[in-house]
Amino acid sequence: MPEPTLKPDTNLGRRHFLIGTGVILGGLVVGFRVAERRTGRAAGAGAGDAIFKPNAFVRIGADDSITVIIGKSEMGQGIYTGLPMVLAEELDVDPSRVRVEIAPVDPAFNMPWLPTQLTGGSSSTNTTYQTLRQAGATARAMLIAAAASAWNTDASILTTSGDGAVVNGEQRMRYGALADAASKLAPPKTVPLKDPANFSYIGKRVHRLDGPAKVSGQAEFGLDVRRPGMLFAMVSRAPVFGATLKGFEDQAARAVPGVIDVKQVPTGVAVIAKSTYAARKGRDALEVEWDEGVGATFSTEKLSEEYRARSAMPGGAVAANVGDVSAAMAGKKPVIESVYEVPFLAHACMEPLNCVVHVSGDRCDIWTGTQWQSGDQENAAKALGLKPHQVNIHTTFLGGGFGRRGNGVSDIVVEAVHVAKGVGKPVQTVWTREDDTRGGYYRPYFVHRARAMLNEHGMPHAWQHSIVGQSIFSTVDMLKPLIKDGVDPASVEGVSDMPYAVPNLHVELHTTENVVPIQWWRSVGHTHTAFAVNCFLDEMAAVAKKDPVEYRRALLADKPRHLAVLNTAVEKAGWGNALPAGHFHGVALHESFGTLVAQVAEVSIDGDDVRVHRVVCAVDCGQVVNPDQAEAQIEGAIVFGLSAALRGEITIADGRVQQSNFNDYAPLRMNEMPIIETHFLKSAAPMGGLGEPGTPCIAPAVCNAIFAATGKRIRKLPIATNLTSAS
Repeated sequence: MPEPTLKPDTNLGRRHFLIGTGVILGGLVVGFRVAERRTGRAAGAGAGDAIFKPNAFVRIGADDSITVIIGKSEMGQGIYTGLPMVLAEELDVDPSRVRVEIAPVDPAFNMPWLPTQLTGGSSSTNTTYQTLRQAGATARAMLIAAAASAWNTDASILTTSGDGAVVNGEQRMRYGALADAASKLAPPKTVPLKDPANFSYIGKRVHRLDGPAKVSGQAEFGLDVRRPGMLFAMVSRAPVFGATLKGFEDQAARAVPGVIDVKQVPTGVAVIAKSTYAARKGRDALEVEWDEGVGATFSTEKLSEEYRARSAMPGGAVAANVGDVSAAMAGKKPVIESVYEVPFLAHACMEPLNCVVHVSGDRCDIWTGTQWQSGDQENAAKALGLKPHQVNIHTTFLGGGFGRRGNGVSDIVVEAVHVAKGVGKPVQTVWTREDDTRGGYYRPYFVHRARAMLNEHGMPHAWQHSIVGQSIFSTVDMLKPLIKDGVDPASVEGVSDMPYAVPNLHVELHTTENVVPIQWWRSVGHTHTAFAVNCFLDEMAAVAKKDPVEYRRALLADKPRHLAVLNTAVEKAGWGNALPAGHFHGVALHESFGTLVAQVAEVSIDGDDVRVHRVVCAVDCGQVVNPDQAEAQIEGAIVFGLSAALRGEITIADGRVQQSNFNDYAPLRMNEMPIIETHFLKSAAPMGGLGEPGTPCIAPAVCNAIFAATGKRIRKLPIATNLTSAS
């Protein structure tokens, strides 16, 4: 089986990128017009011609090679297996024959709805699925047409063999042998796609194609990058958010063997050396003085008090207004009112943050594991006073992303650019785990206040919901226009559009500002909205003396997809059946990124120790490309969310982050892992995402199980630090 190509094709600048669903056969682009990598203009097009927004680039070589160039980043989600499978299905070849090349920055790989190239929002497969199917089918049709011409026969009687050949009875011709002839044909305007009932690969289990490269160490991650003459750097950054540099003494740092230079950069003081060890020792020897400013008084304890008070105030931006909550509640005391609180969370990627930059004249080359190629290119160019096309992004494999490597201001990359500027050699800027944990860009702190009045049947007649927290979209220039009437959709998603039949619903958002840098974290707003909504539903069910599952079923009576997912999860988990002594069930249901997920957590409590034994998950995401990959995504998302739910939090006192590394910001350990069962529903619904939807449900499912076990409500996360104070 050919190994995936691990480095970007540096010759692509001399070729053309296919816009949309096209293929390169031999040397000629087939399909749509393409954008030149360096000029950004359509190949052979006039200045007035529009550039289409593409998804993929495919070529077949005379050497029988089949290559798909993917503009999505591989950070463990398996996209370098799933997307080749889609192409291979329609091209009628084994996916193991399709090689992957990592795309440079080019409009051909932009998102369908945003003029930017990024990997996020659980969108890699669903935004490229149809395009790659069309590309494969078009290429196959043209190869058949070329064979028909060579054999002087009717193309309709020809077929393909499944191993990369066109077949006519006993005659066979390999795709590579047909590539040149096929490249001279006009592509058909339309081609039929396979009936899903006849799929050979899509929907089947395929082992990871990049697995051998990763296991053998051949795969290149950001930390693996080595360039001729490369130096290494570490930066001494402010201990308090918003602090400014007053001065520094570098004599001791320069005396460290291997240290080459010390320089001030916008984020602090960089030490450049012959090794990361020397750079770190040099940084440790620096004497740096900071003006800590107002950030020195910041604490999450004070923030909690402020947010809770703010949540009780009227006047927030209106995110949803159904019916008339004020009239429904007028003169009546709500039956139930609860406040939910979630902390700042770090991304804690396994691979520490890093970036290699080489600035040479009017050119800059950057090697890094990035989720946002376009943003990094633009921000790096701005920092250097260059044009974007003068900056080349070489995307490596990512040792985890979870949103952190898709930063709106490209903090990792821009800092590395400032470090390398003027050095004349490649410089790898490396963050330690402590740098990352204390460096900001966290999932925002949020407080929810929910108030409800129940009708005579115990069902919610009116629901008033107030949310307090920082805006993520306001930190990204491209996304600011999506904030309408003061509402950041990333702050309210999952509440303002909840699926439950509540006749009167009012959702308000109080957007705050503070010194702590924030950005998206896996599943974005759904991480906190699913927690608040699902826990509040359980609280209402308890007041109404109703089973939590039956309560949800009643509120989802006109939502067949939601009901199907909920019913599958609870049936597979054995909801209502006898459990081992001391074990209890909790349930949660949530929709995010076009995917419906329901989870049942089986939990036991021993003093202050919460043990999650089993998680049963039902998923409706539309078509599943690779069940093996899909299950891994859900399992990983559950582990990620469960780690945060049980003990994940970033706390700040006197302006300083109190966590540092995996010892005090600990992920779930192997011996703590629950059994996870994932059930995918067969669905004709549009394809949703998978990388993120598995995360939101786990925290509320566990907390609802804790209530079943103890009668205590966990309304503030993480569980470990709030279990004893729960009531």
